[in-house]
Amino acid sequence: MANKKKKKKSRKSIADLSSKILHILQKNKDQLFNYKQIAAQLGVNDSYNRNRIIKELSTLAQQERIQEVRKGKYKILGTSYYYEGTLDMNSKGDGYVVVEELEHDIFVPHKFLKKALDGDYVKVYVFKRKKNEGEIIEVLKRNKTKFVGILELNDKFGFVVMQNPKMYTDIYVSLENTKGAKTGQVVIAEMLDWPERADSPEGKIVEIIGNPGEHETEMKSILAENSLPTDFPKVVEDFAKKIDTSIKESEIKKRRDMRQTLTFTIDPKDAKDFDDALSFKKLDSGNYEIGIHIADVSHYVQKGSILDDEAFERATSIYLVDRVVPMLPEVLSNFACSLRPQEEKYTFSAVFQINEDAEVVDQWFGRTVTYSDARFAYEEAQHVIETKQNHIPKDISIKEEGAYKTSDEIVDAIIILDELAKKMRARRMANGAISFDKVEVKFHLDEANNPIGVYFKTSEDANKLIEEFMLLANKKVAEFIGKKTPKKTFVYRCHDEPNEDKLASLESLVNKFGYKLNLKDRKSVSSSLNFLLKEVKGKKEQNLVDTLTVRTMSKAYYSTNNIGHYGLAFDYYSHFTSPIRRYPDVMAHRLLQDYIDKKASPEQEAYEKACNHCSNMENFATNAERDSIKYMQVKFMQDHKDEIFLGVISGVTEWGIYVEIESNKCEGMVRTRDIQGDYYEFDQENYAIVGRKTKRVYQLGDEVYVKVKNTDLVKRQLDFELIGTEAEYKNSK
Repeated sequence: MANKKKKKKSRKSIADLSSKILHILQKNKDQLFNYKQIAAQLGVNDSYNRNRIIKELSTLAQQERIQEVRKGKYKILGTSYYYEGTLDMNSKGDGYVVVEELEHDIFVPHKFLKKALDGDYVKVYVFKRKKNEGEIIEVLKRNKTKFVGILELNDKFGFVVMQNPKMYTDIYVSLENTKGAKTGQVVIAEMLDWPERADSPEGKIVEIIGNPGEHETEMKSILAENSLPTDFPKVVEDFAKKIDTSIKESEIKKRRDMRQTLTFTIDPKDAKDFDDALSFKKLDSGNYEIGIHIADVSHYVQKGSILDDEAFERATSIYLVDRVVPMLPEVLSNFACSLRPQEEKYTFSAVFQINEDAEVVDQWFGRTVTYSDARFAYEEAQHVIETKQNHIPKDISIKEEGAYKTSDEIVDAIIILDELAKKMRARRMANGAISFDKVEVKFHLDEANNPIGVYFKTSEDANKLIEEFMLLANKKVAEFIGKKTPKKTFVYRCHDEPNEDKLASLESLVNKFGYKLNLKDRKSVSSSLNFLLKEVKGKKEQNLVDTLTVRTMSKAYYSTNNIGHYGLAFDYYSHFTSPIRRYPDVMAHRLLQDYIDKKASPEQEAYEKACNHCSNMENFATNAERDSIKYMQVKFMQDHKDEIFLGVISGVTEWGIYVEIESNKCEGMVRTRDIQGDYYEFDQENYAIVGRKTKRVYQLGDEVYVKVKNTDLVKRQLDFELIGTEAEYKNSK
């Protein structure tokens, strides 16, 4: 009988073995494991992988990541080396895990990411011998599973190539999962699985957006990249259209009737929704009754309805350069809940009695019905403040009926409100509030939404008037609930103190421009930052310093755990004044009404989860808004390729310098390798690049002339060619 050769079993090595062992021990912190028990947990029954487990356990013990309690028996070390946090990727493919309780982020090299992606909530191990460096042990929650990219197909399969530099891997797509998309199209791919030994995740195409570079494709891509919605589902639109939006006498009887009190709105001239109004009345005592009236969205958006569910999922309206993606359908946001002139509306109000020193001597909160007598644009209100003339610009519409309402009364009201707002603002500043008046970049668009001009939006007295009274309402509502005992569940807008390391970095940066900061204590920091922001106003480096200062601040967020608002210098602060465009305000209205009605406080945990969701959606919306501005800047500069611009160096890196054009705030990069005449090296300490031969220095804050070299609409990138300093530019002519 012929000898049969035994078929050799193939060795299938377990991927990420150390991570898997650590995960098992971490889940069972109080239990001891030997190699056999680990093998059983992993489903290992071959000698090759069992031996690997024995060796890996020994290695992990030597690295002091686990402890050999007694011979062959292991447990996880104390939790001081394990943290949970959010992964923030950089464009190089490495990441940082942001952990709330740690001052420093944890650096994670690319090889230790273990398939975690930007924004994922992860568990990370910090190496004992490498300060602030670690590896990801487990992805606890994916930030998202849908990604935007360009499809590349061959005969057998395809890849969706990511455009986001923070997404370090493409997505593999089989031919049956392409949904008919063609090579080169922009698509949304959903990640289905990421096999252990695969370099790329597997997915399927769920939506075809269009051709790269086309305006509509790029704007839809911006929304999709940030997991943001576009159109409302038809069922939600239909539901909203069936809501009875008429003003009924039976409902008016349940409310404080303020229709006879002088009331008006002040908003941007192109606003379509007006969610706040001011009322004004002089009292016999010499005080003023001032009402902050907010659209009563919660009257129409009933808790638990499909409309409410949709509003919660969106959590915020999104303001791209060429469009608004609203939180609520238009029938509500632009009509029923919009405090339009000469219309009665249901409102939720904070009504204050205020003396001449701008101090609140009495307050009332509750549901009202109001009538807006007039609509002002900020420019029109500013005209009244500056001229103090007893006339209204022609395009202001005033209710004609009733002699008690005259144009003189409205002008008088605006002037007094402005005086009170200035006193409140001065008091805030004295208490340590930070005064951010950052310049906003805006675009003039043609009929096809192409940018044909750039202008800058600044905050004038009329803007600050509205801001102060909205801040007052938000603050007083939060105090009204927050100071109650026992503690009531409520939605607060929180803002922590700035990180000391970021403040030190800012101090080092502004020193390059000749400015000083005093970081001795909280009050010194606030007054010092305010003085800095005032000093740079109107100077070439203003936008840069404003931006750098904003970046030192902690991110504001929503929470049921109040810590106050550092930037505003308020111990209690909420969002109450914009329920048309922010879901936290809707929650605040509902809770406030419940407490007015003496209802019990709801469980805090559910509201805290809702707050986290709203904070996340706000961050996505902010990212999308920035991306749309960057896209429009690149598109605008496409038509200016032959022009030379004066700019200021706004950033310095090892691969190049960033230059912001002074006339339009468009920012682009000059790559170091493209600078002619020398080889430039990065001087990190002085935020500069230095020519190796010529010793020529280009430093943060220097004015230089540049020319557009390349515009990439898909990547939203501008590349500049460096002409040089003013002297170099003149010599080159």
